[in-house]
Amino acid sequence: MVYTVTDARRPLSEDIGYRERRYLITMGVRALCFLLSIIFAVTLPGGWRWLAIAALIGAVILPYVAVIFANGGREPDSRSRFAPYEAKSVDRNQISGPRDEIGS
Repeated sequence: MVYTVTDARRPLSEDIGYRERRYLITMGVRALCFLLSIIFAVTLPGGWRWLAIAALIGAVILPYVAVIFANGGREPDSRSRFAPYEAKSVDRNQISGPRDEIGS
């Protein structure tokens, strides 16, 4: 099998940068959830406090999710790849002769 340059994996530095950006974005959303939970708890009336609780739950769960995604390993390449060249066999006519059927 012949491998081409298109089969090369992404550099490790590029993969680490991608995971770091995704982690920072997730932690930014966590900080936003935490701030929203404080704002909702202070400003909303009693019936709408569930929004503050939901935002607080998001702020508690998101660090776990961010760490799992950041340490999950190398990401698969999203770009399409060429399949390796495989020669196709040519179908040939069978030689005439006795068949393996019953009664011949």
